[in-house]
Amino acid sequence: MSEESELYEEQDDQEDLFEHHRIVADPGQEPLRIDKFLMDRIANATRNKIQVAAKAGNILVNDAPVKPNYRVKPKDVITVVMAYPPRDKTIYPEDIPLDILFEDDDVVVLNKQPDLVVHPGHGNFNGTLVNGLMFHFKNLPDMNKHGEPRPGLVHRLDKGTSGVMVVAKSELALSNLAQQFFDRTTQRYYNALVWGDFEEDEGTIEGHVGRSIKNRIVMDVFPDGDQGKHAVTHYKVLERFGYVTLVQCKLETGRTHQIRAHMKFIGHPLFNDERYGGDRVLKGTTFTKYKQFIQNCFDALPRPALHAKSLGFTQPVTKERLSFDTDLPEDMLTVIEKWRVYVSSRKE
Repeated sequence: MSEESELYEEQDDQEDLFEHHRIVADPGQEPLRIDKFLMDRIANATRNKIQVAAKAGNILVNDAPVKPNYRVKPKDVITVVMAYPPRDKTIYPEDIPLDILFEDDDVVVLNKQPDLVVHPGHGNFNGTLVNGLMFHFKNLPDMNKHGEPRPGLVHRLDKGTSGVMVVAKSELALSNLAQQFFDRTTQRYYNALVWGDFEEDEGTIEGHVGRSIKNRIVMDVFPDGDQGKHAVTHYKVLERFGYVTLVQCKLETGRTHQIRAHMKFIGHPLFNDERYGGDRVLKGTTFTKYKQFIQNCFDALPRPALHAKSLGFTQPVTKERLSFDTDLPEDMLTVIEKWRVYVSSRKE
């Protein structure tokens, strides 16, 4: 049982309690139910788990147990305690092969392979890109987000997404690159194979992206901007296959799952994106042969069809503009070629 998967555990009065989370409310915090407050601050927490944890006496405010309907006030110290020690968050070096495209004293640019988790987290505490970075590079700077060490990272790619990433090797580079991503002066282009055809050759998707109210593991688009964060994706059609389309996506912002959520929002989920509904036949015929063709494509590409194709940024010290482009990985190339052959055979 991990701290991320459960927020509570039954315990005897004699047992020692270990602090797993400690959060101090901001001085300007408005009164807010503690279950809602903690949902936004603890990874993979659900309202039900928090309520059960509170009823079990595992949630304390200023060292006193509270009920689920307690309203958090300014400067409250909220702790989540359990009967077992928290997970060791030390990142241990692992000899994981890295495809390095460029390296100098300040940055490393690499081509991440698909199905490699970028940093330790829920269910993936080792075997990540960060473990590999710790093996190949010493003394990487750390931004340490929410108590989780993330040495060298200024951005990330989803587990199933392949492609180009930049990693900082110094404190100066980490700060400078983080500012470039914040100021949107980096250039990021992705290639995605998505369901459906497009009426236009290019377009722009705008809509706040935030965690789904119904399902916390996916992101939703809030077009009215009532929730989430401002997000903009520009897309351009590269190749049409009738039932699916290869598109280029340029990120103006960099929200979690932005391309995946935006594409689903406009009715074009990524091909074989299980989390966003792209892992079934969404366009095409009902013929058994076609269904088998799609399944063969899914087998050849067992992940969302998304690749971070290129990245441009300014070298933090020399101020030289750097740009890197990567080839599509073999699994995406295989499926794209299958679609070319399929479309060609239908025309004959």
